[in-house]
Amino acid sequence: MITLDAVYALAGLLFAGVALAIALDGAEPRRFRSAAFFGLLALSFLAGGRMGDLGNGVLALALVCLAATGGLERAKGPGVSVAPGTARAWRLFVPALTIPLVALAGSLILPHVKLGDAPLLDASSKTLPTLAALALGVIAALALCFLLLKSRPSEPVQSARGLMQTVGWAALLPQMLAALGAVFALSGVGQAVSHLASLAIPTDNPLAVVIAYCVGMALFTAVMGNAFAAFPVMTAGIGLPLIVGRFHGDPAVMGAIGMLSGFCGTLTTPMAANFNLVPAALLQLKDRYGVIRAQLPTAGLLLVGNTVLMYLLVFHKA
Repeated sequence: MITLDAVYALAGLLFAGVALAIALDGAEPRRFRSAAFFGLLALSFLAGGRMGDLGNGVLALALVCLAATGGLERAKGPGVSVAPGTARAWRLFVPALTIPLVALAGSLILPHVKLGDAPLLDASSKTLPTLAALALGVIAALALCFLLLKSRPSEPVQSARGLMQTVGWAALLPQMLAALGAVFALSGVGQAVSHLASLAIPTDNPLAVVIAYCVGMALFTAVMGNAFAAFPVMTAGIGLPLIVGRFHGDPAVMGAIGMLSGFCGTLTTPMAANFNLVPAALLQLKDRYGVIRAQLPTAGLLLVGNTVLMYLLVFHKA
């Protein structure tokens, strides 16, 4: 039976390869600190489930210390290994399109595949079919790259190294912020939000509750940088007790549109560095916050639209 550990192991092996490539590059500034950062990240994927809470906490603090002390600054990264124009366009697009196609097909098929009487995937994990299918898509695309582009075996690791060194510590933000959201939910922040909401808004008015939930999702996401971190807090504080509990709203509609409202906040904040600051760096924009400025009008319009949709749909079950 395949479990989540198998998918995590693939990611861990990739990060281990990145760490090794950096450590062996004598021209890389601060190579040992940078290699240690990605090596610890690899360890978290390969053995995090066996390290316990204390071990993972120490590992996370070590990652923060390495990033905060400049261990990832002035990264050189690998040079371009393939000259432009050496591959036809369709040879480039086939591997890229393979990943989403295999991921979509696999997420629909893999949950029903069995080995004898036992399921192929661990049925206790709801996210495993999607992650396993995505991993299969990446492996299939990698095989096609070797076949169509005649890539060298070291190129996937070197390309991953270049991307990770460009993104730097921001690559960890989604994982860390999602964990922070879970910590907030377990520590009772949702109940505190619910209490504050009951004091600030008329909780007997469904429109006011919907506005508070959608706008709260966007604002909390802007503060934390990740809608996945904001979702458990706002849903526990306003969504479940008021929209679902008091007004009997549809939880599926609430969750779907609530997440979309949170993503409106993602468009407006530098805390979502991997979305808003990294593209500016990759495109070498003079304005570091140019991406955010361009997205602000869209974020506002989408938030208004999501709020209207939530009010029209959440209280009308089929």
